[in-house]
Amino acid sequence: MMKKFILLFSIALSSPAFINAQTTDNKVKFGGRIMYDMATWGADKFDNTGSEFRRVRLYSSGTMYSNVNYKLQLDFAGGKIAFKDVWMELGELPINGKLRVGHFKEPLRLEVLTSSKYIPFMERSLVTSMFADRNTGAMYHTTFGDRLAFQSGVFREGDSFGNDKTANNNVNITSRVTYLAINNEGKLLHLGASNSLRKNDDNTYNLSTKAENHLGNKLIDAKFEDITESNVFGGELAYVNGSLSLQGEYLQTTLIGETETKLSGFYGQVSYFLTGESRPYKNSLDGFGRVSPYNNYGSGDKGAIELVARISQICLQKADEG
Repeated sequence: MMKKFILLFSIALSSPAFINAQTTDNKVKFGGRIMYDMATWGADKFDNTGSEFRRVRLYSSGTMYSNVNYKLQLDFAGGKIAFKDVWMELGELPINGKLRVGHFKEPLRLEVLTSSKYIPFMERSLVTSMFADRNTGAMYHTTFGDRLAFQSGVFREGDSFGNDKTANNNVNITSRVTYLAINNEGKLLHLGASNSLRKNDDNTYNLSTKAENHLGNKLIDAKFEDITESNVFGGELAYVNGSLSLQGEYLQTTLIGETETKLSGFYGQVSYFLTGESRPYKNSLDGFGRVSPYNNYGSGDKGAIELVARISQICLQKADEG
């Protein structure tokens, strides 16, 4: 199966339609990433070690007819193929909007929307484990000027290939609004709020995560049964002032069934570039982008040096217990 996917991907990239697509209205981009992790960890002493190819991805993205965007991204980590971003998007809709259809990230959690290439840490915080990053659906998104942005979509829980064949009416409705209160050169203040109403296919909710170390042991492995739906509220904040950046999010989830159970979590992080660089903000839907070092490493130059620190927490509490 993997050989067939790789062959099809290669044929698509080398076909005349792709090769000749670099025109005024048609643009194509190819890329990928390889992330290899090594770690040592332990409770009282560092007596555990491990290594893995965390991400091995190939992608193609582009524009057709000036108002149709697409992206195809496959992940080969762990010796298995999985869909990441597989979507098409139609632009020039009412209110300066765009409609995206396929398998992609729900508009929920700034840290998740920021690419794994550009997050300050090797792994995202505990809070991101409360729900899957990507699902299959349709999303409308737009911006009002250069400060206010809005996204809203309908999604179904899918497998690693974006499929959901349960034949029921359970969907997730996820919406998000963000505002740039400050957007001057060298300074930025991003504020955001989101909500997601989610139906559960098998009346269960699973929360399983490691301690922000993908090679480590499970920190939380909880299962909640007789859950028919969940209601998620999130808040996000990011501040950049030159080499200093602060970022934090809070997420509260109410699991609704025979009884109500509340889950909540937050993280806060700070980063500072000793070499003077600054975290660049791309847009509301993509979060932060790539840091460009003032001087590349080598020939006596240090490259970019960043100091980072983070605190994160997840709390499980039944509503009827206070």
